Amino acid sequence: MIQKKVCILGATGVGKTSLIRQFVEGSFSEKYLTTIGVKIDKKQVDVDQTSTQLLIWDLEGIDRYCGFNPRYLRGTSAFFVVMDQTRSQSLIEGMEILHMARDHTAVPAIMIINKCDLDSAWHWDADSVNQRASEFDNCFYTSAKTGENVEQMFTEIARLSLG
Repeated sequence: MIQKKVCILGATGVGKTSLIRQFVEGSFSEKYLTTIGVKIDKKQVDVDQTSTQLLIWDLEGIDRYCGFNPRYLRGTSAFFVVMDQTRSQSLIEGMEILHMARDHTAVPAIMIINKCDLDSAWHWDADSVNQRASEFDNCFYTSAKTGENVEQMFTEIARLSLG
């Protein structure tokens, strides 16, 4: 079995930990617990007849004032940038996080637009989202609550990490 480290990045409160919990445990909680530092989970996925154990590094929320510790990206095979479709600023923050990460690694990256089960009072301009999504290797609309596209996003990151 192959082991691959993948990181999940995003601003505070976008649902990074909830996406991981949905993938690893198949559960969702309304309780909000802030991740401090990094939390590591693992789960096996099968991609193209290859068993891959994902070591999923859940990094604490990133904001423009503190950035993130680039050492967490060392040895990663791919990463996610999670954005919250109910917060307009989230798209801008996500792109800033992508550019910060790109200063330290050139591995594949996937754009995740989370909380698609919730109604949004505003809508991102489709052209704007598509333009930004072009900077990623793939894009998924997900819901940590319902599980929509969660399995698919992790299967894709495993596929990309295999190169």
